[in-house]
Amino acid sequence: MSVTEREEYERLRKAASVHHRRLRCTATSVLLVLTFLLAPLAVVAAWVDSQVADTDRYVQTVAPLATEPSVQNTMTDRLTKRVVDNVDVAAFTDAVARTLRKEGAPPRVVQGADAPTVPLKSALDSAVHSVVRRVVTSDQFAEVWDDANRRAHAAVVKVLTGEGDSAVQAGDDSIDLNIGTVVDNVKQRLVDAGFEQASKIPDVDKKITLLQTDKLNEAQGAMRLLNILGVWLPVLVLALAALAVWSGPAHRVALMTTAIGVGVMMIVLLVGLAVTRQVYLDSVAATALPQDTAADIYDTFLRFLKNSTVTVLVIAVITALAAYLYGPGRGARWVRRAAAGGTGATGRAMARHGMRTGDPGRWLDTHRKWTTGIAIAGGALALVLWNYPTPGSVALVLGIVVLVLVLLGILAAASGTARPGRTSHQPPGKGA
Repeated sequence: MSVTEREEYERLRKAASVHHRRLRCTATSVLLVLTFLLAPLAVVAAWVDSQVADTDRYVQTVAPLATEPSVQNTMTDRLTKRVVDNVDVAAFTDAVARTLRKEGAPPRVVQGADAPTVPLKSALDSAVHSVVRRVVTSDQFAEVWDDANRRAHAAVVKVLTGEGDSAVQAGDDSIDLNIGTVVDNVKQRLVDAGFEQASKIPDVDKKITLLQTDKLNEAQGAMRLLNILGVWLPVLVLALAALAVWSGPAHRVALMTTAIGVGVMMIVLLVGLAVTRQVYLDSVAATALPQDTAADIYDTFLRFLKNSTVTVLVIAVITALAAYLYGPGRGARWVRRAAAGGTGATGRAMARHGMRTGDPGRWLDTHRKWTTGIAIAGGALALVLWNYPTPGSVALVLGIVVLVLVLLGILAAASGTARPGRTSHQPPGKGA
């Protein structure tokens, strides 16, 4: 091959290499964008799927509503009003007047029969409110609430898809809470307390509107789609993130970029949930639902979604920080030297006191990259297999991984053999 042909070959090879690098960068960019856009949707989809498919999770979601003071107060006031409004006190006093008239009572006495109407209604209101309050705030009510929701887990399906029959129901333009069991319980308590006529109280409206919206049908359609994607969308996002890191020209930089991007999207999701909360509170104004009750309902229903979002954010921050610490930055090098110095000094102190690890320690020292990778992969797998991880569980797994890495470093340093390029008098990280 002539000099000219070799030069042409090198030129073509370099051009092909540049073109290949550009393609990899383009592919990485596309994968990163898809990962960032789908990450919030994956978190929401996984939350929806957990609420629909996991009965225990759903019961955990709605259980606090039974003991939330603002919700108890609202239910007590509304149930009292509905029961009292269905008792015709005026008809009772009219019946008394007719009886007195028939018995020939003086006209003044007959006319005075209507006077107790207001006091009777006030006394009835007070008595009913007291009974309802005891029912709603009792431990038995909380147990009945949990049991009813467990047996009627289709409630969340009703909210999201408009199908099924349960305590929480979706109407054409609203989401309602069916409190029929509570109403029946109150009527029975009134009878037991001596108000025998309470058994004749006609059926009252047994629904409390939680959310009034003319966009419920569209929301239900979106939620049905999220329910279908609840299992596979998170898997798809993880796969896209892994491909983005693998295809990136610099894997560490791609990993750090992916983690930062996902973290930013989790912050966007948290902001979106805060905005949605205000929209919800504004939407219930027309239903006369107290703001504190509406806020407690919203916070209770979505607390696990917020928790999942914060968990992913914490994982993203930890991943980005780990990717940085493995880089060439000055701060990263200082942290690595400090860690190596601490584990090395501890290991050598053990060796001097006769606690040498020998060949196993030398094997650990030789295969540091593999053992470190296995420890980190084990922590990641633990989080993947963890049923509904929380920021606390992430911190626990991180602490265990760090502890394992520290122990491995100490055992490697306790082998009694100095690492290549370092004399026994050189401090860790100061070798040639």
